[in-house]
Amino acid sequence: MELTVLRRRALAACTATVAVGALALAGLTGTASADPTGAATPTAAGAGQLSPGLIEAMRRDLGLSEKEARSRIGDEYRAAAVAAGLEKSLGASFAGARVSGDSAVLTVATTDASQAARITAAGAEAEVVGHSLDRLEAAKAALDRTAHSRSPKNVPSWYVDVRTNRVVVNAADAASARAFLDTAGVSRSLVQVNRSTERPRALADLRGGDAYYMNGSGRCSIGFPVKRGTQNGFVTAGHCGRPGTTTTGSNQQAQGSFQASTFPGRDYAWVATNANWTPRALVNGYGRGDVTVTGSTEMLEGASVCRSGSTTGWHCGTIQQRNTSVTYPEGTISPVTRTSVCAEPGDSGGSFLSGGQAQGVTSGGSGNCSSGGTTYFQPLNAALQVYGLTLMTSGTPTDPPTDPTDPPTEPGGTWAVGTKYAPGATVTYGGASYRCLQGHTAQPGWQPPNVPALWQRV
Repeated sequence: MELTVLRRRALAACTATVAVGALALAGLTGTASADPTGAATPTAAGAGQLSPGLIEAMRRDLGLSEKEARSRIGDEYRAAAVAAGLEKSLGASFAGARVSGDSAVLTVATTDASQAARITAAGAEAEVVGHSLDRLEAAKAALDRTAHSRSPKNVPSWYVDVRTNRVVVNAADAASARAFLDTAGVSRSLVQVNRSTERPRALADLRGGDAYYMNGSGRCSIGFPVKRGTQNGFVTAGHCGRPGTTTTGSNQQAQGSFQASTFPGRDYAWVATNANWTPRALVNGYGRGDVTVTGSTEMLEGASVCRSGSTTGWHCGTIQQRNTSVTYPEGTISPVTRTSVCAEPGDSGGSFLSGGQAQGVTSGGSGNCSSGGTTYFQPLNAALQVYGLTLMTSGTPTDPPTDPTDPPTEPGGTWAVGTKYAPGATVTYGGASYRCLQGHTAQPGWQPPNVPALWQRV
């Protein structure tokens, strides 16, 4: 989904509190639960479906045993659900959330000291800070507007850092940072300037997951297989091609063509493939077993994340900051997610996952996998919404609309995207009846069989 800066968090505290309680219960028994907004959220059960390749990469890069890796993924899934509930209940005082350590200890920040008890009661550590997340994101949005008009010189990236409660601007020198802030009209009291020698660039000639070639020459990577109506295809990086660019697969056979692409500004695109290609809910495991994609719930800052790419295979690290802006030679990209995962040319467009949850496609970065580096990924959910795509997962996908504003076609029944459902409401879907457990507005992917925290079959 497209991210907005000033999010509407107004929701009755009692409603959000009840929703958090329901999440905790749902997480004990189901394979999926839902956050208080209704978004599907995996539970610890999903940690049992990790591929051997991903487990091995987490062992190598994060120093975790198989048991520790599975435990960490499960803890991170639960933390994301609790944080979503607290974001709603804290409202305008919410100042961000993060996890830390192998046990994914959840810290939630607020500007209102009286809310610390609510945070603690939900099982998180409370932190009282001076700036709300809304205020920091508004400052970052001002920087983004300036950068999209003219990319700043010697300022490779900037982001909201919930740990320091500041907007961090990475710059080659202080003068460049000051000029950027002054042009955008952002108060320096909200900003921390870090000196940086980063020279991020889009990772051209890339692959991630399986390779494909553009117009028979340059190479990029399949991010995640998708469907749009009955049309098969995949999401990848926008810098890999423009609408009309033809593609061939890793077997050098005709594959498809770019249908839409955005770069710079964003870095996503989608390719429609011909009938010879069948989309699977898998990511290339490079000899260690393919990874099954089970959803696209976004993980918190501090969570583990792994990348699959043809040049360097599997590598893992952590999510450092979401909603980051980065300047490449071609222009500024925003929002992307900043990670400690390394990457090299040949990895671009490839898959970022946390456990079985798709996070995004490799955009660019700096450094390499010998000395280490910083890599940015374009969040996947934004591309799915913009292009009206449905991610292929291990469940049965529902075909998306041919236009993002049209309602999807469902396999019979009264359930419909965009409808507000109150607790106790009943619907039919796929020949079965369901009762609503939590009030919500239905979104694509939230079909009753997929979100047992929202619907109970009757």
